[in-house]
Amino acid sequence: MSPTPPPHEPVPALRARFYAPVASFRDPLFPGITRILPVPPPSTVRGLLAAATGSYTEPFVFGMAAWSEGHGIDTETYHPIAVNGSNPAVGGRVRAVKGGTTAKDRPFLAGVHLTVWLPGPDVDRFARALRRPRHGLRLGRSQDLVHLTELAPVVLQPARTAVVGHALAPAGSHDVPSAHTHRLADTVSTDRLTTSWSQYLWCDDPAGPVPVRGAYHEAPTGSEDTQAVWLLTP
Repeated sequence: MSPTPPPHEPVPALRARFYAPVASFRDPLFPGITRILPVPPPSTVRGLLAAATGSYTEPFVFGMAAWSEGHGIDTETYHPIAVNGSNPAVGGRVRAVKGGTTAKDRPFLAGVHLTVWLPGPDVDRFARALRRPRHGLRLGRSQDLVHLTELAPVVLQPARTAVVGHALAPAGSHDVPSAHTHRLADTVSTDRLTTSWSQYLWCDDPAGPVPVRGAYHEAPTGSEDTQAVWLLTP
C-alpha cells in the first residue's frame, strides 16, 4: 500500500473521532488462535464508514490514527454447528454433545479511540452520513458498538515533519525505531472470498515530531507540529 502523493495545494477534510468501550480485531493470519490486533485494520474502518453511508462498494480514501486505554481477556462460549447439519442450532444453542459447546479465552481492547480523516469533495456527505448513519456503527464484531464523539472540518497540508503519534502509516513512510510492522487487511470483497493486504507501520507509544514521507498534517494553529496523516487508498 502506497500513500496518496501529497498535492501542492491544501486539502479540505472532515475529522471524525470515535470511541468504543470494548473492541476486538481478530488477526486472520493466525487461524484457530484468538490473537487480536492492537489497531483496527483499514478494512474494518471502511466497514464502519460503509455502515454510515449505506454503501457496499464505495472506495473510501481516508487517514486514521487509533489507540486503546488497555486490554484484557474474557471467556466466551461458542456453540459450533455441525457441518453435516446433524446438530442444528435452536435459539442460538446446539445440543450438549461432544464438541457441541466450547469455551475459549477472547482477548479484547478497552477504551478504543479512533480518529479518521476523510478528504475531498464529499466532506458534507460524510458528515451527514455519520450524524444519521444508515446502519448501526460498530468497530469490529457486531456487539462492539462505537460512538461518534466529534466531527470537525480541517485542512490537510503536505508535511515533511509531523507528530506520528498513533497514525497508521504505509511501510517506509517514516523511520521511527519503535514502530511495529503489521500486515493488515485493506479491503474485503462483498462475498468475503477475497481480501487485499498491505504492510503498515504503527506505534504503541506516540512518536514525533519526526521526518515523514508522503504525509499530510492538519494546518497548524501555532508553532507546534501537528498529527501526521497518511491518506490510504483501497
